[in-house]
Amino acid sequence: MVEAVWGEHKTVEQISKICERLQEAGELALVTRVDPDKAAKLSEILVNVQFHSQARCITVGSPSKPLPLLGKVAVLSAGTSDLIVAAEAELALRWHGISTELVLDVGVAGLHRLINQLDRLKTAKVLIACAGMEGSLPTVLAGLVSQPVIGVPVSVGYGVSAGGRSSLDGMLSSCAPGLVVVNIDNGYGAAMAALRILQIRKE
Repeated sequence: MVEAVWGEHKTVEQISKICERLQEAGELALVTRVDPDKAAKLSEILVNVQFHSQARCITVGSPSKPLPLLGKVAVLSAGTSDLIVAAEAELALRWHGISTELVLDVGVAGLHRLINQLDRLKTAKVLIACAGMEGSLPTVLAGLVSQPVIGVPVSVGYGVSAGGRSSLDGMLSSCAPGLVVVNIDNGYGAAMAALRILQIRKE
């Protein structure tokens, strides 16, 4: 399991030193929450670095070898505003060699769009659902499929959404049995939960 480096509150110098140490140890580097300016400066210092703008992450080195036997994870976003968090989860999984599929704009405001994707979603071993506002996508999804569903509250929504707290509370109080929920905007954490599930299922 590749340890992610939180990049938002670290300086360019701190991130570059951490990545260099990881490279020296022969380990992969995944740095989350990196803005374009910081990414541009890091690309001048580090070798084999790539900025993934959709996910706000940088990677250093090459991803793990593909592990098709573990199966595929589908990462869903309720709306385009949830894409950053969904992209972080999807990148973290790909970085570990996991096959992924990104399914966008399937929130319950247009429930037919989710229903239309059900056959496609049934090919995945685990589903990650990212949603802001009231966060109902994971609950509805868990009522429609038999696979494990991991809900990711997203800090998107009007006033009372309270930076994702409404979405978090809605997912935690879901009536769908077995729904797993991670912290607000924690795409990486959801990816690692999915990875653990896949590893156990393989055994």
